[in-house]
Amino acid sequence: MPGTKDLVSELRRRRKDPVVVQSLRATAAATIAYIVAERLSSESAPLTAPLTALLVVQVTLYSTMVTSLRRVVAVVVGVLIASGFSEVMGLSWWSLGLIILAALTVGRYVRVDEFVNEVAISAMLVLGVSRLASQAWDRVLETLIGAGVGLLFNLLFAPPVWVETAGESIEDLARRVRQLLGHIAEELDAPAPVARAEARLHEARDLDQDIARVDASLRQAEDSLRLNPRISERLLSRLVLRTGLDTLEICVVVVRVMARSLTDLAKRRDEGEVLFPHEVAVALEDLFGHLGAAIVSFAVLVTTQVSTNAEQAEERMNAELDAAWASRERVAQMLLQRVQLHPHAWQLQGALLAEVDRILDELSLEHRSRRLMEELDRASARQRERFAWLGRYPWSRRLARRAARRLPRPRRRL
Repeated sequence: MPGTKDLVSELRRRRKDPVVVQSLRATAAATIAYIVAERLSSESAPLTAPLTALLVVQVTLYSTMVTSLRRVVAVVVGVLIASGFSEVMGLSWWSLGLIILAALTVGRYVRVDEFVNEVAISAMLVLGVSRLASQAWDRVLETLIGAGVGLLFNLLFAPPVWVETAGESIEDLARRVRQLLGHIAEELDAPAPVARAEARLHEARDLDQDIARVDASLRQAEDSLRLNPRISERLLSRLVLRTGLDTLEICVVVVRVMARSLTDLAKRRDEGEVLFPHEVAVALEDLFGHLGAAIVSFAVLVTTQVSTNAEQAEERMNAELDAAWASRERVAQMLLQRVQLHPHAWQLQGALLAEVDRILDELSLEHRSRRLMEELDRASARQRERFAWLGRYPWSRRLARRAARRLPRPRRRL
């Protein structure tokens, strides 16, 4: 039944949704932390432990480790501040304000980031109880339990690698660009009003929001690659996706400029006049079709993990690029003849060809390989600068040589 198939497909898609995965993992970790804290803490309701687990269990292992450390440091610093203040003053309105100010100031210096307020909260909660030592110890213990359970949970049940999700978002962005090019091509030989061309320009501008969403998904995928033993070439995998998104972002910018040029051309024509003659419009539609297909093939190529599929994607992309270049030459000859007869808009028509050339150049495999090699060199240079101080020790130089032999070698098809 179609309804059953749609339901199964939706469930499979939801199973890979980061929101669903994160909700289930955080719930399980918080429950386990509460069970452990009930047995180790003297508090009747040790809610700090599940709260900490809920906060530290992130979508990626790297984020979990960083968050766990910051949360524990924030609580310990808050408890130490409360203990110090309790020795010299009691609880009053002015002492409360002073301890909050001190906690927030110290929290900035210890760099706990989003847990700065947690320093002040811990200090206030501990300062306001009668059993200061016991309460302080219980709060630190529950925080350690929650952070430990959250970290062990992510170690034993490793979070997914979100590379596939980021790849799907990159491919969706490429398909939206192809769809926009198709919409533009459909109106080239129609006497559409200027408002229609401006609508396509606004549609091109809206792609900036899509890029922001894809960038957020890619940052999540990059975090999931850190400290993950299931990925052998973390740096290469991260750079392939990142440089691929950078190329698509450039293509989106160029398509927006192209929509701007076509809007300006539409404003210059007389009422009821078509933007291009039928034969030129057909050639441009063919060019935009190959251009959109090449952009999608490029996205599939940079997100494909299996070698056979990558080779097929590369073959399709080369075929689309060759067809696009051939179509571009035909369009150039037609526009040249048109400009000779009607030279009033030659700048905009020339700009249109220049924008097509920029997209084709960005998608070329030579440009892609060169860009990837440059990024690998930059990443290697940053790593050498970061660990330059280790070069003073002979054992570290031996480890560096071994690590250099394991650096990824980018394949030309990338």
